[in-house]
Amino acid sequence: MGSDPYSRFSYDSAMRFRRDASDLDERIEIPELLIKALSSLESESMLVLPGEVIIHESDGLVNFGLVRDGRVVSKELIALIRVVRRTNETRRGSIEIARGPIGEGKRELRVSVAPLTEDGLILVLVSDESEVRRIDAVRRDFVANVSHELKTPIGALGLLSEAILGAKNQPEEVVRFATKMQNEAKRLTDLVQEIIDLSHLQSSDPLQKAFPVEIEDIIREAINQAQISAEARGIIIELGAMQNAVVIGDRDQLIAAVHNLVENAINYSPENTKVSVTSAVKDKLIEVSVTDQGIGIAEAELGRIFERFYRVDPARSRQTGGTGLGLSIVKHVALNHGGDVKVWSKENVGSTFSILLPIAPPEEIK
Repeated sequence: MGSDPYSRFSYDSAMRFRRDASDLDERIEIPELLIKALSSLESESMLVLPGEVIIHESDGLVNFGLVRDGRVVSKELIALIRVVRRTNETRRGSIEIARGPIGEGKRELRVSVAPLTEDGLILVLVSDESEVRRIDAVRRDFVANVSHELKTPIGALGLLSEAILGAKNQPEEVVRFATKMQNEAKRLTDLVQEIIDLSHLQSSDPLQKAFPVEIEDIIREAINQAQISAEARGIIIELGAMQNAVVIGDRDQLIAAVHNLVENAINYSPENTKVSVTSAVKDKLIEVSVTDQGIGIAEAELGRIFERFYRVDPARSRQTGGTGLGLSIVKHVALNHGGDVKVWSKENVGSTFSILLPIAPPEEIK
């Protein structure tokens, strides 16, 4: 029996699995061959004893919020495990979980539960189906969004090129039209880049390859990236009251979200004003807020400002180079990280945009 890699699962009465998990002998070991097999799977996995005690779990399982302190805590998964243990038959199903304690973000998990022994040892495999659904949604929306939004700058470039050809003997007119072409080309470049950024956000899940990130680091980097725009308009970016915290996520995406809020504040503020960035811890959440002294937003418009390509003031957006995608990107980043966004605004007074993110539990900070 010593040559059998599963021999350690041939336990005697002293090592036999019992219904009361507290009586389990601590010497129970899992065959190395089984661990290697589970590690090679694309799905996350765990081995569960009676009492929903976990004796093995893959590293990525903690991101799903199904387990805590070595036990299964999801009521839906517990119910499925108990059905499998009672019927001794493999069952499959879906579990929908929130991406975080707030916001509308959801994750749909595909779960497969199978009995391994007569003593109640259960194998659970978990995969995130929301990734596939996001990719399908991007494919459906991408062509429609691009074809609609690219028509205006491309059409403008065509008309301006014709105007240049008609004014080829008028140097001043050529310069004027060429300058306008440069502006439209920049707008087109910015639009294409933001469409690409948004499609990347929708087609990848930051929580699948997440790392601990300090919010203060995110804020400072986002402000640094916006300094040139601010200085060009005489706007001071003020770092206000700060509380630091660690969140789990994608550093680049989080910087992009805060940077978009700061740039938005700069673009819609009068020259020689201030933009303030603050952070505060509230109820296990970190709230990053960007406040401007800008034109404000009418109450009737507030419900739509995070929609893709929606512009409160299209004329102002053309003037500032706005694409209508910046706030949509902010919302996607927040939801993908289990958080949310909110806004307060009053016309001719200013606006405050906030990103709320769940603070990482101590056990997730490595």
